[in-house]
Amino acid sequence: MSKGTVVLAYSGGLDTSCILVWLKEQGYDVIAFLANIGQSEDFDAARKKAENLGAKKVFIDDLRAEFVTDFIWPAVQANAIYEDRYLLGTSIARPCIARRQVEIARREGAQFVSHGATGKGNDQIRFELTCYALYPEVKVISPWRIPEFYNSFKGRKDLMEYAEKHGIPVPVTPKAPWSMDANLMHISYESGILENPKTHAPGDLYLMTKNPEDSPSTSDVLEIQFKNGVPVKVTNMTDGHSKDSALDIFSYLNEIGGKHGVGRIDIVENRFIGMKSRGIYETPGGTILLKAHLDIETFTMDKEVRRIKQGLGVRISELIYNGFWYSPEGEYLRHCIAKSQENVEGKVQLSVFKGQVYILGRESPKSLYNEELVSMDVQGDYEPSDASGFIKIIAVSVGHRSCMIHYHL
Repeated sequence: MSKGTVVLAYSGGLDTSCILVWLKEQGYDVIAFLANIGQSEDFDAARKKAENLGAKKVFIDDLRAEFVTDFIWPAVQANAIYEDRYLLGTSIARPCIARRQVEIARREGAQFVSHGATGKGNDQIRFELTCYALYPEVKVISPWRIPEFYNSFKGRKDLMEYAEKHGIPVPVTPKAPWSMDANLMHISYESGILENPKTHAPGDLYLMTKNPEDSPSTSDVLEIQFKNGVPVKVTNMTDGHSKDSALDIFSYLNEIGGKHGVGRIDIVENRFIGMKSRGIYETPGGTILLKAHLDIETFTMDKEVRRIKQGLGVRISELIYNGFWYSPEGEYLRHCIAKSQENVEGKVQLSVFKGQVYILGRESPKSLYNEELVSMDVQGDYEPSDASGFIKIIAVSVGHRSCMIHYHL
């Protein structure tokens, strides 16, 4: 008698292949779901593998376009960056995957969902909070938190032995001594030899970006056009190539950024679950867009509105990292940020070269820049003597507060 149907977020790798078989051993009917979010994967081989391992059904869905429009673009609008450095490539991918996983579970009448995230990381939270938000009645099976499972599989060696015993194909080549997760937004590297924060990343670790030292000695000059705070067109001013669909724009920026070694970071971050972890990330297209969006936003947005919006950006970055994409507060903040982007429109010209992005210029029909007003050569509609009163009024406050400080000292 079956315990019910479970939709497994399946990657085709060793962990989720073993989990698929283990769930079957526990008495579940397993539906395998593999999301194409831009990772390098032999999807046909993964499908055949899941079928051979006994999956009742296999769904492989191309989510790349919606990953860009529904998740990457809102992050771009927010200038979302966790702890000042991390562009959240894994964090925004999880709700995209889990959203489709839940859709499949509802459609197939599955009472359970499952994933291969570990019990120490952030991904378990991101997957499960999305599932509970969109399918409150669902039950989550998280094998790496079940003692019967994690006591049986204490390391990769145990998984390999289980795979051999159950006829699960395993990689012929040795696994890299670190864990890697790839999608359209980025590639992340952690664990293994990288757990020592002093260990330098090996030169052959990076897959998405060239070493800046080995990148071309000629820059690419790009013009990125924005509307409502998201890119609608990118043109390479060097060779004339242009892209105007969301997926093509982001893919092209990845290509150019990767070619020039843009977007590498090596950080220690604070996991939501309460520990610090070392992560290495490469996010070429996202890094280019952050620089360009910051520039056009400052050019077109009111100073006080932007000050408030900056605070919202910090808050939504924390929510995304912690798995609260579909929380009421997350949806509210995305709505507020989208409202702030209504006038963020125009074109930014930039140079990509040797690991760096250099802003060259910008233009916008919504610009708040007044060339005559700010000019050092033209007085314009401004009376310099008025600044005397302004300074004196501000000085009252500064002087009073300074006196109080020195008095207490």
